Amino acid sequence: MTDLSTRGGGAATGTGDRSRPRAALPALCATQVVSWGIVYYAFPVLNPQITHATGWPAGATTAAFSLGLVVSAIAGIRVGRILDHRGPRAVMTVGSVLGVVSLLIVAAAPNLLVFFAGWALAGIAMAATFYQPAFAALTRWHAPDHIRALTIVTLAGGLASTVFAPLTAALADHLSWRHTYLVLAGILATVTIPAHALALRAPWPDAPTSPAHTAADAAGVGRSRPFLLLAAAFTLSSFAMYAVVIALVPLLMERGYTTSQAAWALGIGGAGQTLGRTLYATLARYTTATARTTILIALGALTTAAFAAVPGPYALLIAVSIVAGMVRGNLTLLQATAITDRWGTTHYGRLSGLLAAPAHTAAALAPFAGAALAVPLGGYGPLFLLLAAVSVAAALIAPWTSTDAVRRRPGRRPRSH
Repeated sequence: MTDLSTRGGGAATGTGDRSRPRAALPALCATQVVSWGIVYYAFPVLNPQITHATGWPAGATTAAFSLGLVVSAIAGIRVGRILDHRGPRAVMTVGSVLGVVSLLIVAAAPNLLVFFAGWALAGIAMAATFYQPAFAALTRWHAPDHIRALTIVTLAGGLASTVFAPLTAALADHLSWRHTYLVLAGILATVTIPAHALALRAPWPDAPTSPAHTAADAAGVGRSRPFLLLAAAFTLSSFAMYAVVIALVPLLMERGYTTSQAAWALGIGGAGQTLGRTLYATLARYTTATARTTILIALGALTTAAFAAVPGPYALLIAVSIVAGMVRGNLTLLQATAITDRWGTTHYGRLSGLLAAPAHTAAALAPFAGAALAVPLGGYGPLFLLLAAVSVAAALIAPWTSTDAVRRRPGRRPRSH
């Protein structure tokens, strides 16, 4: 890893274990499950009911959801800078409040304009409460043992769809989509606002520095060839991955499965994410950052193609969903550790925000693009084949994201990732 941060022990944070709030990790585990489950995973389950009840086109409602994700990508850059300097407590608490308000607006929306406004506000909430701020908090508080903390929080977060996709479907069986969102907003407020306000109160450690490190280094890294290619690979991979997540329910319904069966197939992928993340530390121990980037993105292409090729039986689709979830779970950790693996922890919030912005934008456009492309392609099966090809393109870029060329200077031995 490039020596942009101080190595070893508590010196990585400058304050050691004393700066770690004990309640932060369990609180972030709980809030990631609830935030992702309600603000993100409820929508693909409820969208068929939304379009049926309102008469709004599916393309329009999906575009509103995509708008929220685009706003999240853009806001994430600013959020990363704030996190580097001030820490996560105020950011994540305010984000939780905005998340609740946004869902209330969505639930009460009398027309598409208000529906779009609600999702735009939800985008700011996503930027302030989803993985990026949680990863920034744990990377600073837990360095140099941050991979363990990141793994734990993503193990919990992987259960978001497992818990909330079926729960949302169950609520929607007895309530309208509007009342379902009201119930979910209440759960979001009850869990996440007090957890972020009370559990993230520890002092924010100073950023690790080294004599050779200056503020300009972050800008230089952001313009470097490995960084730009890594951003390109993650952008293509994220587009395919999130299009698959949102399109899985309509794919299965197109093949004759019920909404409940489709929701369970989506939800069980979350269990796969949790299982897959338990394997990431072992993968990281035996592979370089570049190698595992290539391997995981290629496996994402393979599982996407499997969805296109396997119409049933239902048990086999569940198995594919679990494997796809395992890959998706590892990709989340891959992106969470990509900066520290290559450039250290000093400007983690800023660099991760820059790296995530195009990937999150692609993820934002993916639901709308997927729904729009499914019609001219002749259905969701051909769409999944196209998404597999996009992942293959990302896997072909991944080998060129190595920083070895940057590190190999005269008189210095190359370091491993």
